[in-house]
Amino acid sequence: MGAASEDHVGEEVSLFSPYKLGKFQLEHRVVLAPLTRCRGINGVPNDAHVEYYSQRATSGGLLITEGTHVSDTAAGMPNVPGIYTEEQVQAWKTVTDAVHAKGAIIFCQLWHVGRASHPVYQPNGAMPISSTNKPISSKWKAFLPDGSEVEYPEPKPLSRSEILEYVEIYKQAAINSIRAGFDGVEILGAHGYLLDQFLKDHINDRTDEYGGSIENRLRFLVQVVEVVVSAVGPERVGVRISPAIEFNDGIDSDPLGLGLAIINKLNKLQESIGSKLAYLHVTQPRFLAQEGSDDGAEWARKWREAYQGTFITSGGFVRESGIEAVAKGEADLVAYGRLFISNPDLVKRLRLNAPLNKYDRNTFYIPDPVIGYTDYPFLSEEEERNAVSSL
Repeated sequence: MGAASEDHVGEEVSLFSPYKLGKFQLEHRVVLAPLTRCRGINGVPNDAHVEYYSQRATSGGLLITEGTHVSDTAAGMPNVPGIYTEEQVQAWKTVTDAVHAKGAIIFCQLWHVGRASHPVYQPNGAMPISSTNKPISSKWKAFLPDGSEVEYPEPKPLSRSEILEYVEIYKQAAINSIRAGFDGVEILGAHGYLLDQFLKDHINDRTDEYGGSIENRLRFLVQVVEVVVSAVGPERVGVRISPAIEFNDGIDSDPLGLGLAIINKLNKLQESIGSKLAYLHVTQPRFLAQEGSDDGAEWARKWREAYQGTFITSGGFVRESGIEAVAKGEADLVAYGRLFISNPDLVKRLRLNAPLNKYDRNTFYIPDPVIGYTDYPFLSEEEERNAVSSL
C-alpha cells in the first residue's frame, strides 16, 4: 500500500473515521466530487452557489468544486464559472466564506476542456485548442447554449510556446483560487479534457517533445503541477486523472501503464520537494467490471499501491461500496457525485444509513438557481429518528 494514510496501525478505519489530509483535519472521508451544474450565469458564481456549497458543507468535510475555467478559452458548456477575472475571484470568496463558516475545507477544480468545445464558446469564434487537430468523434456531441447538440469541430493544436503560456495560465488560476479563499486546487488531468488530450495516445499524435513517448505525453501535466506547486504549495494541490476512462475519446492503449507513469512522476516530485501533494484523485474504471472483466479493479489497486500519498477514489460509489473501499484500504477518501446532488446532507444519511433522495438528471445542467440545485430536501426529524432507531 502506498504511504498514504495517516491512520494508526491496528486501528479500525471506516468511511466515517477522521483523516489527516496534510495540514487539514477531516472528520470523515466522504468527499463532494466535482460536478458541473451550469448555474454560473456569465461565468460568475452567485448566491445560488453560496447556498449549494454551504448546504453540502460539514465540519471537517472536503468539498471539491465543479470544474472551474482557467481562462476565457476553457469553456465547453454554458454557464460554468471561471477563476480568471477579479469579478470571479470576489464572487467565489462569498462561497468559500460560507463553506468555512460551516467548518469545511474546499478545493477549486481547475478546468480547461481543450477540444471538447465549440467556436460559440471561444473568443471571437475561434477554434478550440488541443494537442491535436483531430476532432472528437461523432459518438460525442457538443452541447450549445441554446440546448442543441452538434458535432465537435476540428481543434487547433497548441504550439510549444502556447503550451508554456497555458502552464502560466494554470499557475495564475491557482493563485486566484487561493486569493478567493479556497484551501487548495485540484488540477483536472482527466475525462478527455485538455491535459488528458496530451496524456492519451489515441488523441495525442504530436511529434515534438509533447508527443510520442509516454514521458513526452506527460510533460504538459507535469509542468502544470510543478508550477502550481511552486505558486501555492504542495499541500494545497491535488491532481485528478482517469487513465482508463474513455469519455470524449480519451482512450489510451495502456491505461495501467499510463496511470503508473503519472504516479511515478508525482512520487518523484514529492520526493524532490520533500513534501506530499494534497492528494491524487482517480476516477475508477468501473465500466470494465460491467463487461465481465476485473482489469479495472486490479488497475485501481495497483495505482493505489503505487501512489505515495492520499488517494481519493470516485465513480459510482454507494454507501456499501464506499465503506468497503476505505475498510479494505483501497482508498483513503471516497468522492460522491450524483448522490450529493440530490442529498445535501449526504454525510448524515450515509452515517445513519437513511433513505436517499433520488436525483433528476433532467435538472443537472439547467440554469435555474433553485430547481434541481438547492431544493432537494434534508432529512426530516422523523426520518432521522427512524434511521437512528434502525441502526
